[in-house]
Amino acid sequence: MKYVEFDTSRPMDLVLLGRIAIDFNPAYNDQVKEEFKPLKDVHTFEKFVGGSPANIAVGVTRHGLKAGFLGKVSDDQFGDFVTEYFKGQGIDTSHVTRCTGGEKLGLTFTEMLSDRESHILMYRNCIADLQLHVDDIDEEYIRKSKALLVSGTALAESPSREAALKAVMLARKNNTKIIFDIDYREYNWTGSDEISIYYSIVAKEADIIMGSREEFDLTEKLIRPGMTDVESAAVWHGHHAEIVVIKHGMKGSAAYTSDGQSFSIKPFPVEARKSFGGGDGYGAGFLYGLYQGWEMIDCLEFGSAEASMMVRSNNCSESLPWTDEVHTFIKEEKEKFGEMLARV
Repeated sequence: MKYVEFDTSRPMDLVLLGRIAIDFNPAYNDQVKEEFKPLKDVHTFEKFVGGSPANIAVGVTRHGLKAGFLGKVSDDQFGDFVTEYFKGQGIDTSHVTRCTGGEKLGLTFTEMLSDRESHILMYRNCIADLQLHVDDIDEEYIRKSKALLVSGTALAESPSREAALKAVMLARKNNTKIIFDIDYREYNWTGSDEISIYYSIVAKEADIIMGSREEFDLTEKLIRPGMTDVESAAVWHGHHAEIVVIKHGMKGSAAYTSDGQSFSIKPFPVEARKSFGGGDGYGAGFLYGLYQGWEMIDCLEFGSAEASMMVRSNNCSESLPWTDEVHTFIKEEKEKFGEMLARV
């Protein structure tokens, strides 16, 4: 069943807009294994491309979708690193441009204290990704794509927020589906009212909204605080939303469709390496299922499986799985724990 009708005549499946960063994670490979410990005690790191929309771009490309990106990177070797990585993955970088004012890519140093407790040390002063400008938004590029995914972090500051809003307006004008990944990160925001203002503007235009319960609470603060999942879904279905996905971490997630149906899924049990990165895998897997026209519960199951695969890995981009790897993981998990393992 198709819950969202994508224009199959368009050459690109998905254009993503938002944050590209670099992650430095404690090394964990055949040569060096940094065990769970405070960041100050880690000596060896591994470098990866990071940032939620960047990771989702990698994830959907590994599932065979054609993805492009609207973003800014630094004009230095780190900028070279991420653009070359994107090209190697098959992601179109024609609209990933260089900063001209000396702004730098965000650097994230990860602290892994246990399988359930992780923290990040983020360097985001004079940051590159928030320099995306309205002049960087190409209407023809958006018109050629079946969908536009906007990451909520892109709304945190000008000029990026205006660029993101322009992209949303042009997507609505050209009947390009809008996906809003709320993707809240506290850095760069100045207050909760500001968050609610800009998140709700994009949420009202979005065809698909994905976020945690806490992220929906931030979005709805100035609209109607304290709503249940069902109430939240009804509010956004009253605008443009066809699908609302609300995540509850280890308790699972649910999707609400505009025809009044709801579907729930539980996480697949794994031995975790870190407590983050699952959301990016979830987004990539869930969206892949939608593009294939799967039943909603199968989209959720595939996304949930990919999320579990990512929390057991040591990074958020390089370990994103290929399609057959996710199917194999689901099969093995069900053989071990039972056929209805993840389904509520």
